[in-house]
Amino acid sequence: MKHLGIKISLFLIYFVFAALLNSVGILVERSQEVYEVAKGDAAYLELFKDLSIALVSFVIGTFLPKLGYKKGMLISLALVFFGCIGMYFGNSFWSVKILFAVTGIGFAIVKVAVYALIGYVTDEKDDHRRLMSFIETVFMVGIIFMYVVFPLFYNDDPNGWLRGYLLMAGIIAIAFTIILFSKFDIEVDQKNTSIAQDIRAMLRLFLNPIVYVFAIFAFFYVMTEQGIMTWLPTFNKETLNINPKLATQMAVILMASFAVGRFVTGLLVKKIKWIYIAITGLLGSAILVLIVLPMANNVPDMQVNTLGNLPLVSFLFPMIGLFLAPLYPLISSTVLSATDKKHHSALAGILTFVSALGGTLGSVIIGNLFDLLGGNKVFYLSLIPMAIILVALFRLNRLAKS
Repeated sequence: MKHLGIKISLFLIYFVFAALLNSVGILVERSQEVYEVAKGDAAYLELFKDLSIALVSFVIGTFLPKLGYKKGMLISLALVFFGCIGMYFGNSFWSVKILFAVTGIGFAIVKVAVYALIGYVTDEKDDHRRLMSFIETVFMVGIIFMYVVFPLFYNDDPNGWLRGYLLMAGIIAIAFTIILFSKFDIEVDQKNTSIAQDIRAMLRLFLNPIVYVFAIFAFFYVMTEQGIMTWLPTFNKETLNINPKLATQMAVILMASFAVGRFVTGLLVKKIKWIYIAITGLLGSAILVLIVLPMANNVPDMQVNTLGNLPLVSFLFPMIGLFLAPLYPLISSTVLSATDKKHHSALAGILTFVSALGGTLGSVIIGNLFDLLGGNKVFYLSLIPMAIILVALFRLNRLAKS
């Protein structure tokens, strides 16, 4: 198979970073439980991750082709390897902060590399969308892995959970070795320009309407996705009265529904036009919010401790992942396919930057309004960005044709 080594590398590295990047919820809980950190201080962990992603992605988008995609990926893996080792031996709240900072830096490099390389290893637009969907599926599988496997290390030893980071360091070492010996047989156009010139060139991409509409889409999509993903365990616990451990475990349904949705999208994209899949998914998400959230009003006021007593809404609402799942990979692929390959790295940098900002804002808005509006009403706010996304989809469809 053509470019097999590169494709395996993309799957591997995205799995690793998905697992580490989305362990914020786990480490927020661990920081409070083990390091006796206040909720307000633990909440800042999100910023260590997202701000490092935003800052690095803004610069790396144009610089990475000069550094080399393979070299960038290896540097990213080395950073998180030492971050995991530091977490195990450091065993402190500062170790957690450093881990998320280096994970954010590494992910900014990796996402730009992955999104740019997809354009070099695929020839047709449908193949591009297909590979993009499968890679994003692997990302969700990585999240599920972290939420399912990591708690297995919890035991009577108060430091036993840290062994999970030795496991992650081992997986990272394997990924590093495979990528190190993989042949990256592609040629990338490089220009002898300064970083300042590269950033100006990236900003000039916004003169193209498809780029700024794409940025608007990415911002509001990730705002919606991250707001739901981050606060679903709290919704389960406080609104549906599910005990804390079970409330977190039930959040895996959301990750699994995203993974299934993106895998199915990869199968359908050659048969059904992307815009129809995207609009169906978006409308399905809105309908689910309108139908399922009212059910939360009728949940009995008693704590649920077993699977058999879980309210139906705790199973139905996470299904929103099935409908939201196609949007991000489909639209990202459509816009990247509509632009020259030499701009893919810079465009991926823009995407990563606005996604990080949107994710942080979504989490902050839902978090600050959760108590004010109540868990049974706060997720209605997701309908606002969904409406903006719908307008962006129609505009992107027209621009992609022109």
